[in-house]
Amino acid sequence: MIRITMIAGLALAGSAGMALAGPMSNPPGERTICLDVGGQSLPAVCKVPASRLDRREDFCLCHEGVKVTVPVCGPGERAPSENIAYEKARKAAARDGSLIGDLYEGRSMCIAARDPLSHN
Repeated sequence: MIRITMIAGLALAGSAGMALAGPMSNPPGERTICLDVGGQSLPAVCKVPASRLDRREDFCLCHEGVKVTVPVCGPGERAPSENIAYEKARKAAARDGSLIGDLYEGRSMCIAARDPLSHN
C-alpha cells in the first residue's frame, strides 16, 4: 500500500512539474531586433534557452543600433516585406522602443518566431 501511495505521489509531482513548464508549449509573443538610424534591421545578440522546443529569448543586446521590441507573427500572418518605405515607417513607429500594436499598410509590423535550429 505504501508503494502505491509513493508511486501516485511521484506521478502527481511529475505532472505538476510539467504544468509549470508552460513556456515550452506557449510560444513567445515578442522578439527583439536592432534598428539602425535608417530603420534597417541589424542582428541582435540574444541569450536563448538550449532547447528546440522553447523559443523564448531571455535577454538581447544590440552592439549597433537601437533595441526594439517586435510582436511575433501569428499563425498565417507574414511579416511585411523589407523595402525602403517599410524601413522608414518602422523607424518612425519604433521611436517609443516598440513596434507592438503598430501597423504598416494595415498589417502588423511583426517578425517571424525564432527558429531554434538556426542562429537568428
